[in-house]
Amino acid sequence: MRRLRQLAERTPAARERYVDLLRGLAITMVVLGHWGITVIGYDRAGRPAGHSALGDLPWAWPLTWVAQVMPVFFLVGGYANAASLAARRSRGGDATGWLIDRSARLVRPTTALLVVLAVGAAVARFRGADPTEIRTVVWFATIPLWFLVAYLVVVPLTPPMYALHRRFGLVVPLVLVGLVALGDLGRIFGPAGLATGNYLFGWLAVHQLGFAWYDTRSPDTPARRRLPLSRRAGAVLVAVGLTALVLLTLVGPYPVAMLNVPGERLDNAAPPSLALLSVATAQLGLILLLRGPAERWLHRPRPWQAVIAVNAVVLTVFLWHLTAAVLLTGLLDALGVLPTPRVGSGAWWAWRVPWLLALAVMLAALVAVFGPIEARTRRPGRTGADGRERKPSGHTPLATALAVAGYAGLVVGLLLNSLTRKAAPEPLGLPAPALVAYLAGAGVLRLLRSGWGSRG
Repeated sequence: MRRLRQLAERTPAARERYVDLLRGLAITMVVLGHWGITVIGYDRAGRPAGHSALGDLPWAWPLTWVAQVMPVFFLVGGYANAASLAARRSRGGDATGWLIDRSARLVRPTTALLVVLAVGAAVARFRGADPTEIRTVVWFATIPLWFLVAYLVVVPLTPPMYALHRRFGLVVPLVLVGLVALGDLGRIFGPAGLATGNYLFGWLAVHQLGFAWYDTRSPDTPARRRLPLSRRAGAVLVAVGLTALVLLTLVGPYPVAMLNVPGERLDNAAPPSLALLSVATAQLGLILLLRGPAERWLHRPRPWQAVIAVNAVVLTVFLWHLTAAVLLTGLLDALGVLPTPRVGSGAWWAWRVPWLLALAVMLAALVAVFGPIEARTRRPGRTGADGRERKPSGHTPLATALAVAGYAGLVVGLLLNSLTRKAAPEPLGLPAPALVAYLAGAGVLRLLRSGWGSRG
């Protein structure tokens, strides 16, 4: 508590605390959403298996307009990336140094998850477990890495995309939305491969809006680069987003659900569709409507300390929340007390509360063990051993190339894992090429963070 009070007291007056609150809320809603819609049962072989309840609860599909909060995370990610990049450059640093330092907070907690899962899988295999069953368990635990793949692509694109933002402003996300629309036409009328770029264009469009939000801090910023933060603008965005969403889903060809529903022709989130961007528009409007009261509330000590505490381990919470579900399911099954009521029944709804509480306890234990890896990840030091401010060093072209290659290794590794079917016989749970690619990328970035490749 003392540490939290100190951090809260040192918070700059100009900090946009609302951004931190939104990040924590977004991840919390993702966790609760995944836990809440997960259905646990037994497959034909008598083994525990899980699937989404959305296919059995069509009345709940409109609720995903609120529950699908990944656009919020990319919005605040754009704000945070622009702020940290601008701060780095103001101290004389370069984009390469920013990219290298930015990787630490993302890579260390993710590496911990993958290494623990691989070691656990190796132990299970040594004890005679079926490689296919091992893969199924690890596949479920690593579902959150789908999102991380997209974000790890967006982060190294921040310097060039922010440069485009400074030149063209809000025109950039509008162009990206147009590209998403083109991809959607491919999904609906063919060729379907035309929509592949939506995985990048959709999230980049939302990320660019974070840049525009950050640029409102300066009164000298041209209007084309600023996000209108008034309540009136918020009301307009809510109206426009909801109108477009209703037309696209109830009249147009898009599913109502913003999360994957088995059997639906389209998936609004994979890749992002115009319908999902309409949700993002409405959510942005709601964010602007609540911004004033939220900022006043966050200037109270206790709420702000709570936000700081959550954000210190927010990625750990996200990465481990489905592992908590795997562990709890395995424990209850081993004890012979795993409830498997029919979806939508009274027993199923009654089980939601103890299920969520038990998962929260399991996740709290995991965060207590692995959270310090994220919480202790230091931001790039600004002072040397003598206590004087230390300016960031420049980097060689080779260091820049290696930084990009390092991120590419991370993305390739995580993508290979996500694309490998869950029933594949993998003794380590993770495909060996995926693990090698990821660890190689992480190792390169770790070498660069140690100072290799810097000019100073």
